Amino acid sequence: MIQNEDPVIANSLWSATANPTPDCPELRATVEVDVAIIGAGFTGLSAALYLAKLGQRVVVLEAYTPGWGASGRNGGQVNPGLIENPEHAIAKFGPQMGQRMIKMSGDAAKLVFDLIAQHEIQCDARPVGWLRAAHNPAGLRNLEQKARQWEAHGAIMQRLNATEIAQLMGSEAYIGGFLDPRGGNIHPLNYALGLADAALAAGAQIYGQSEVQTVTQDGDVHLLTTARGSLCARKVLVCTNGYTGDLIPGLRQTVVPIRSVQVATAPLSDNLRATILPGLHAPTDTRRLLSYFRTDAAGRFIMGARGAYTPGATRARLAHARAASAQLFPQLADVKWEYEWGGYIAATADHYPHLHDLGNGIVAGLGYNGRGVALATAMGKVLADWASGMPSRDLVFPVSALRKMPFHSLHRLGVEATVARYKLMDNMGL
Repeated sequence: MIQNEDPVIANSLWSATANPTPDCPELRATVEVDVAIIGAGFTGLSAALYLAKLGQRVVVLEAYTPGWGASGRNGGQVNPGLIENPEHAIAKFGPQMGQRMIKMSGDAAKLVFDLIAQHEIQCDARPVGWLRAAHNPAGLRNLEQKARQWEAHGAIMQRLNATEIAQLMGSEAYIGGFLDPRGGNIHPLNYALGLADAALAAGAQIYGQSEVQTVTQDGDVHLLTTARGSLCARKVLVCTNGYTGDLIPGLRQTVVPIRSVQVATAPLSDNLRATILPGLHAPTDTRRLLSYFRTDAAGRFIMGARGAYTPGATRARLAHARAASAQLFPQLADVKWEYEWGGYIAATADHYPHLHDLGNGIVAGLGYNGRGVALATAMGKVLADWASGMPSRDLVFPVSALRKMPFHSLHRLGVEATVARYKLMDNMGL
């Protein structure tokens, strides 16, 4: 179970099968460092690892334990690329920065698997590729456009017809798609815990149960206070993503937290496992309310879906995910479901992650729009480059000013309205 969480989203498969959590004591002293990092998810842990390797004195302050938020609750899909197509990034950010962003995001999955190999992280890593499945002709055209644009930037895409994708999937629900060999899947919480172990081994310090209560500035030094300690640092990295609160004024209003949920079966029999995703891929489809699913190391089937903000509505979404699984794979109709859990991703208005310079030595990286395993890891490296003194103009991701979303206080109503509209459009085949 996920500790300190609403029971409706706390029965997590990843928590139940997690490796030991590293010793991350509560901060109970005053510590001086070069860089303070708020949040021990993929972004913060990646940044801490890179900074520690560079010899920086770095401390991570985490409200609970490493990987407690979305980093330890997601589907574990290591998906390369940005939400928007490469041509969109170039048009929006210009040829030079657009190309940097394309390369950074395209290489992000490889970065994850390289870190796993380098630090011998035990997290069921499977670099088997990312299977993208089209549920209708419009979806297939969209995937073809994405494939052509990525191929123009050096990626190799394997196109799949209906027969080929059915063989890889174990289901005839899709009419085609492609396999992006750069992707794969992992046990996400064990990956986060492995990053924490690696950062500690490199010399970083991580304090758990140490929620930052205030950030104030005294000259060129920032003072971060927790319930029982304080931290003095020249630079601060804010890595809170979907769990961003009001610690930094205005930052919470730059993203919308959206609950994502998952359900998982008991381990399937060998005969049943052989009929579902025999290549161990973790597909996503082209519905607006996309389905994403996979199996784990023990042969459990896992289905992810969009969640809701209230317990009752969340239970309905969890039930829908189980029903959708049996519709996709009828052989799952009578299986036992053992786990159901969820957490918050952070969505941005423009579908791009944001790197905000908040002034006076504070930077925030957040807003991965459901691509956080790979992109958050890569953003951690970008933040480490910035904290090491690299000028903003030389970073591989653009630094932007903080801009609040209009009517942010109504975001829950907006999300539910969008979900209802997308569900209707998916049902109509639009």
